[in-house]
Amino acid sequence: MPSTPTPSIVDTRRDQMYPTLAPAEIERVRRFGELRAFAPGEALAKVGVGGVGLAVILSGTVDVSHRDSQGERIPLVAHESGAFLGELAQIAGRPALVDAVARGAVEALLIPPDQLRALLIAEAELGEHIMRALILRRVRLLETGTGGPVIVGRADNGDVLRLQGFLGRNGHPHIQLDPERDADAKTLIERFHVDPGQLPIVLCPGGQLLHNPGETQLARCIGLLRPIDPDLIYDVAIIGAGPAGLAAAVYAGSEGLRALVLDCRAFGGQAGASARIENYLGFPTGISGMALMARAYNQAQKFGVDMAIPVETIGLDAAGFRRDRRFALNLANGERANARAVVIASGVRYRRPAAANLAAFEGTSVHYWASPLEAKLCAGQEVALVGAGNSAGQAVVYLASQVRKVWLLVRGPSLAAKMSRYLVDRIAGLSNVEVLTRTNITGLEGTGGMLEAVRWRGPSGGETRHLMRHVFLFIGADPNTDWLNGSGVALDAKGFILTGSEASRPLQTSVHGVFAIGDVRSGSTKRVAAAVGEGAQVVAALHAFLADEPSEPAKIIIAGSV
Repeated sequence: MPSTPTPSIVDTRRDQMYPTLAPAEIERVRRFGELRAFAPGEALAKVGVGGVGLAVILSGTVDVSHRDSQGERIPLVAHESGAFLGELAQIAGRPALVDAVARGAVEALLIPPDQLRALLIAEAELGEHIMRALILRRVRLLETGTGGPVIVGRADNGDVLRLQGFLGRNGHPHIQLDPERDADAKTLIERFHVDPGQLPIVLCPGGQLLHNPGETQLARCIGLLRPIDPDLIYDVAIIGAGPAGLAAAVYAGSEGLRALVLDCRAFGGQAGASARIENYLGFPTGISGMALMARAYNQAQKFGVDMAIPVETIGLDAAGFRRDRRFALNLANGERANARAVVIASGVRYRRPAAANLAAFEGTSVHYWASPLEAKLCAGQEVALVGAGNSAGQAVVYLASQVRKVWLLVRGPSLAAKMSRYLVDRIAGLSNVEVLTRTNITGLEGTGGMLEAVRWRGPSGGETRHLMRHVFLFIGADPNTDWLNGSGVALDAKGFILTGSEASRPLQTSVHGVFAIGDVRSGSTKRVAAAVGEGAQVVAALHAFLADEPSEPAKIIIAGSV
């Protein structure tokens, strides 16, 4: 029997996505905004242009639409009196992902981003309904790719996968068109006179064309990343947007600290790549790592935390603290960020096995996480997965539901030594998973960056060669601390950050005012819940530290200044 199509979120949660505010609710939000009249045909929002915030429609009708890859306008919804215009981008004042035009004369209450955040906090019950609607609207855009950039290139191209992975892990909608299958892709190539050898290209919502851009260039084009104000001194700069960093950001922001979060890739860290987390408190049915981390990311923005992603931190200058009570962070893009305190939550880097030709297939056939993007690439195929920890187990369970067979290569004598019992038992019940213990991957074969075969050596000492196109590596990680060279922050023999045992500030490093939390900290428990706990704990230590330090006069932070 043909499978039943998955219903759209519009079909299942329309009332929550597009609620109508009652007159009494509109009166409660008036103090956060200002009245404005719009003439027929005037735009309230334009794709690629910084949004005005939330717009509550008081009278008239506003048509919301987007344009497809060929520029044709596609209607999304019509907002009438009592409805409100906006989605998650408006919390931080980022560019709009849809067009909104007054059908006739319209009167609206405009609530700018800073006041929108104030509304979400001050009006708890109403704020909950508004926040849920903003999130669900983003989910709808993600379902369809609406409002995001168009990537043109082969689906199995390494750079296409890189760009899709970056946008997906940052919760940004996008469309990928394959010139070998999609007529729209061929049309775009002809329109912009692109040589097929120059693919991939990216068409940004504002009309800019990028040729195989880096993540930073793409992020700036779509408004995810903006310059950091060099004159602004934050209360705390948090390096790393994984569970520990986001937890610190949420608690710091909610307690009134001016916080900046920097990450070189995406929010969520390794946890964000987990297909399903089932042992996190409060989620008995489990939750995907991306869903959990996206909630934390949105929560931090709700409390006014500035996000700079992707921005790589390459150095910590602590010398200036003795001079003018501030730390300076040197960034790979040439910018600097200043803060009165620093929290390091930079996590770890994926380890790579000593397998021949591994580097030749990274980005196309060798993967370090298992998301729907990777699952789509290897659907119905056989794959190999190397690893024996919980992340490996979660990936095996997820991939087994998508592929024909998973070969699980385990270096040790069993899975039980490092993997939670519930995952060991679940894997044992999967008929399409074969566990090979005391086995190491030895080499990869293929041409043009496309994997064709994998070799491994088992306990007998003989080498096995198996035809397959995808390998997943979950063999642990090393601390991401190379960038701390010369900073004075002390590390243990393995490169993890040492923290003190002083009761008042147990998470402080050897540098006064610099703290470390999460996986990068020596002796930490490598679990999401532990990382979140340290993120909450460090804020108490921050308050104690900042209370001892003279502060500069408060400065106004413009929403979305990062």
